[in-house]
Amino acid sequence: IARLARLTCEQRLDTESIRGDSRFQQLLDTVDAQISQVWNTPLVQLLRSLPALGLARGGRQVRSVEQEVLWRLRRLPLRQLAHLAEHLAGQGHDSLLLPEVLRKLELRWTELDGTRTVVMLMSKVGHLSPALMERLEDKALELAEQFDPDELRRVALALALQQRRCVPLLRALSYHLLQKPAELPLPVLTDVLFAYSKLSFQQPQVLHRLSLELQPHLGSLSPAQVSRCARSFASLRWLSRPLAEAIAQYCLDNTQNLSITQLCGILVSFARLNFQPSSSEEFFSMIQERLQGQEQQLDTHLLTDVVWSLCVLQQARPPHLRQVLSPEFHARLRDDTSPRAQSSWLKLLHINATARLEAPGYQGPFLPPEALGRNRDGDKDREKATPLQRGLREALPVALGGHDLVRCDVSTVYGWDIDAELVLDSDNKPLPVKDFSAPHLSHSEGTKPLPPGARRVAVLRWELPQFSSRGRELLGRGSLARRHLRAAGFLLAEVS
Repeated sequence: IARLARLTCEQRLDTESIRGDSRFQQLLDTVDAQISQVWNTPLVQLLRSLPALGLARGGRQVRSVEQEVLWRLRRLPLRQLAHLAEHLAGQGHDSLLLPEVLRKLELRWTELDGTRTVVMLMSKVGHLSPALMERLEDKALELAEQFDPDELRRVALALALQQRRCVPLLRALSYHLLQKPAELPLPVLTDVLFAYSKLSFQQPQVLHRLSLELQPHLGSLSPAQVSRCARSFASLRWLSRPLAEAIAQYCLDNTQNLSITQLCGILVSFARLNFQPSSSEEFFSMIQERLQGQEQQLDTHLLTDVVWSLCVLQQARPPHLRQVLSPEFHARLRDDTSPRAQSSWLKLLHINATARLEAPGYQGPFLPPEALGRNRDGDKDREKATPLQRGLREALPVALGGHDLVRCDVSTVYGWDIDAELVLDSDNKPLPVKDFSAPHLSHSEGTKPLPPGARRVAVLRWELPQFSSRGRELLGRGSLARRHLRAAGFLLAEVS
């Protein structure tokens, strides 16, 4: 029966004719009658072979074999148990046998000794049992030194696809990846990069090696792979200028092969990294040409991301601004409370600020005033104050001489938050900040204009380490925030 199943798969034979053959039925009846005499290895093979020959999973013969395997689970060698789990998980059907197999693996995980079996279980079965996956992570940490590059790749992918950010294991994988002396295969480079970006795990030495070894292979990658690599590096806030230059040149050389969505993904990645190609004029001319007349193909969020990216890179033109600031466009986002819509709305505030502060020839439309103070990005559910924030709020009033001389935790109409704001006169003495009109706020408490020579100061904190969860201060976003606040008349005081 096992050989028939193998031949059927290899030669793509008609399983219906085999099942209808009287000799095959005789084989099934004989096995069914003497199932208890079949040895363990052929029994597991039989369980894998019957579905391959088209026998119904709920049929009598399959149920009989499953029941016999269930009775023998405690006597099966661990390797057979692992292969059985892989087979049952791949079948994707509800079986009483699979939970029992997983339970036995959870109890016997200390018997695992081969890297191949551990890696296979993590990638094929781990998602079905969090308890087993925890045991497998411990075992993988123990065996990490023995993993070859492909096994390191598969473990990293398994963690990423199951959203398991096991930092000790990721650190071990990173260390042993760096110890591999030979050049890493291309699938290892692309998949490890994807896994680290999916888990937001930034390891500078690994990212440096990945970017260095990816660059010579760039020409052989598909447009989808290049776009994915660019997005991965951007999500990790890692800029390798030689690789980014090579990606920009790839776009120029393969313009017609790149879809508009892939090209937009690369543009957004460059904006997040605040990267301007050396062939900037040629690159952005190509982008503008590809975008012309294609905007309707992009969904609301992607088009917002594209125009925001052009603003970050100082390449936005009035037609782009008009398109996303029109009432018809932003009306699609105003009643949407999903996280993605909130993020897009925040980007619209940045675009609106660009239109007002950095596009002198732009005549409108703009976002309506009532929309500028709208709760954005879930932001009013404030993050727990960091030690640096608490320190600023305590120290500034003391240093300046009173709480009325500083305004803390300020949300501006430009879409940026200021940790603290103060007003200094021409002699650099602080003035009561609430007495003066504040065009950067949606509702100003004061009405007096600033005295001659007085200046507003925005205090911005940059948390360390640089890789923070909010990312407000990083690369493209940070560059845009600084430009907007300076254009709005602020002096910037940055603390970290």
